[in-house]
Amino acid sequence: MVEVNYVGQIELSPRFHQGRILFITGVTRYILPMRHIEVPFFPPAASRTHEVCGAGAYMFAFALATRLAGRTFWVCEKWDAAQINPTGFSDFVDPSTLTTCRTHNQIETLAVSEEALRSGAVSLVVLSLHKPLGLTEGRRLQLAARDGKSTGLAIIPEGMGSNAAETRWRCNPLFDPKDSTLQRWELIKNKSGTLGVWHVRWDTASRRISMVSSARK
Repeated sequence: MVEVNYVGQIELSPRFHQGRILFITGVTRYILPMRHIEVPFFPPAASRTHEVCGAGAYMFAFALATRLAGRTFWVCEKWDAAQINPTGFSDFVDPSTLTTCRTHNQIETLAVSEEALRSGAVSLVVLSLHKPLGLTEGRRLQLAARDGKSTGLAIIPEGMGSNAAETRWRCNPLFDPKDSTLQRWELIKNKSGTLGVWHVRWDTASRRISMVSSARK
């Protein structure tokens, strides 16, 4: 049995906002302008499931929810002390567009996430995982995302991941006394392209992630 917290009503069809994606191959360190340069491979491919780890994983998830501009379904287990607060994420998305679901265990989390992905009622399903995900379970999530034309994002511990994931990201904050949103995003698995590392920041005014210049040595 699961506990669902509805914040607003779920629409019957997803809405997607697809923006331009800048592809840069074979380069992991370079100097770029600071205004609204988009991160390669972000947002990750729709109708697929992806993974993210690191202390900046929640920021990645909310930035993705903002970019997809639809409704988000967030699934985690009841014992997990890391809860999301509307006050904390209101700079990213309208709280009324997000529905949370708290489950008893990872089996329920996977089952609920699969149904949400397949329903087509949301654009993004975020699921918090704490145990390794088998290849069969990972493939089931991929098929559900394909059928529902939704995007799945699993928040996982460092060093854990499924072979079925389309991409895997490692996100961590970077210290900057003038910018608390500065982060280092690393694409550590990509079935459809190259890997890379980028420094990014969240622009509250425009509600978007932008690349910034890499630190010079």
